[in-house]
Amino acid sequence: MHTFHPFELAICGFSGSGKTTLLKKVVSVLSSRFSIAYYKHGCHRFDIDREGKDSEVMATAGARNVMISDPDKHAVICRGQPGRLWTGFTLQQHDILLVEGLKELPLPKILLVDRDESITGLVERNEIQEVRALVVADNEKVEPYRRFGLPVFQRDDIEAITRFIEELFARQAADKPVFGLVLAGGESRRMGENKALIRYHDTGQLAHAASMLLPYCRQVFISCRPEQRSSYTQYGFPLIVDTYSGIGPLAGLLSAQQLYPQHPWMLIACDMPFLTAKTTEQLAAGRNPFAQATAFLHPESGEPEPLCAVYEPKSRLQLMLRHACNRNSLKEFLQQSPVRYLTVDDPEALSNVNNQEEKTSVLRRLAKNRQ
Repeated sequence: MHTFHPFELAICGFSGSGKTTLLKKVVSVLSSRFSIAYYKHGCHRFDIDREGKDSEVMATAGARNVMISDPDKHAVICRGQPGRLWTGFTLQQHDILLVEGLKELPLPKILLVDRDESITGLVERNEIQEVRALVVADNEKVEPYRRFGLPVFQRDDIEAITRFIEELFARQAADKPVFGLVLAGGESRRMGENKALIRYHDTGQLAHAASMLLPYCRQVFISCRPEQRSSYTQYGFPLIVDTYSGIGPLAGLLSAQQLYPQHPWMLIACDMPFLTAKTTEQLAAGRNPFAQATAFLHPESGEPEPLCAVYEPKSRLQLMLRHACNRNSLKEFLQQSPVRYLTVDDPEALSNVNNQEEKTSVLRRLAKNRQ
């Protein structure tokens, strides 16, 4: 379980060991490819709102939270303890979190070895956990430190250190395979019949949609309402029954994330008869595990398609907070979050079918294509 962020790493060492200098160089390299957040918990008090400024005046008057902004940036000043939820919500807007210090916390860390090797003594006594690598002085040999069974880098080898960090996070992402979810819990009011059971292909639409996910997901589930269980059990896929109601497709995603919160979810709607394996392959190949989600942009409207997308584990916190504020649109979530967008090769693959007239037209086209 992560402390602040799904992709977090601390750079730790005693005072004067060069943590800030190393972090500056690492951030400079990684920020060309990732959105980086930085967190430091200092032992000494600090104050960013100077005496006499409006923010200080309002705080003195009794405001517990003060937000200041200009055209380029904004800051929130919280008196007291803001709590993990607020910290997580803020930091998870970025791809990676680099922490300076906090060696006592159980988060993955790289240790800077000091001249007296005091910090390696803590490692030998098992007083520091989750150590992933050691960094020694520029002119120091790495071989003596191999005894710890960890990668060892010299401080000036920034290329090797940043490559190690990227590979560490890549392995972490690979350890949580993608699960698939077919959204089949809609009421199909405009269609007048269950859209998931319509037969556009050799199998019903629900089974066809699930087959699009199988090559790219460790396991595929069907999302449904409680009263739909009996209709879907025959297809042989495990069901995830909505634990939310009246909030549209978000109900299926939140219910799935509640059961398996550490896994990314590739979801597709059951009413996309033109969806092909090529499109789902493109989505799987283009997935960015560091973003909140990966989704296609419709080429004509420029809007994201929320019902053929991959939602990463860290999206759960954002989605739950949005739901608490009655903001249940997945499209709006994508529009307002750090998302990797893809250009779909076949725009028609994202078309859905909502009424009998559209259904008849699609059936005729598909039959003609098969001739």
